Amino acid sequence: MSVRPSDGRPTSIDTVLDASPLMAVVVIADAKGASELARALVRGGVVSIEVTLRTPAALEAIRRIAGEVPEALVGAGTVLTPKDLHASAEAGARFAVSPGATSALLDAGRDGPIPYLPAVATASEIMEGLALGYSAFKAFPAAVIGGPAALKAFAGPFADVRFCPTGGITVATAADYLALPNVACVGGSWLTPAEALKAGDWATVERLAREAMAVLSGRAA
Repeated sequence: MSVRPSDGRPTSIDTVLDASPLMAVVVIADAKGASELARALVRGGVVSIEVTLRTPAALEAIRRIAGEVPEALVGAGTVLTPKDLHASAEAGARFAVSPGATSALLDAGRDGPIPYLPAVATASEIMEGLALGYSAFKAFPAAVIGGPAALKAFAGPFADVRFCPTGGITVATAADYLALPNVACVGGSWLTPAEALKAGDWATVERLAREAMAVLSGRAA
């Protein structure tokens, strides 16, 4: 599926959410291996990659993936301020995700340079986002706020809202979220164990991605 226009940027957050049922959430300490990490995920079938801005190497990692692995849809996670949003876009991120939302970030994201996915944990936060024109949200931390049961409950009053739950999701529980019609994709950090990244063990990353995609597509790994 082509999710990017000719300039390499998704047209909306919906194109990001529809790119893959699984979004890899990664913490990269050393940008040198970023492209190989992205290639391993793509070989395993996971094209959506959220590089969290939790390390000094994150923006350089995004820059390398965007420039060297065009088949990957790379975005920035842990976006906390409008400054983070714009820095991520300048580095080549094709979307941005935050673990919550502030009024300043919601305003910046609405008219920002790349599609933005704010996070919510309550009905009130969803209502605040809807009032500002948002219709898709990261549900975080998904396992803590009630898991699939919470997302199912949100579908009642918020029938047109789409979610990408992240936080505490595993390969064993991902399918439970994706079975819900209001869940577009799920975010998972289990695909990129810190030990594998430190060792440059891209075969393990590819295997975990392939196994997860096989489970989520209903095929035997």
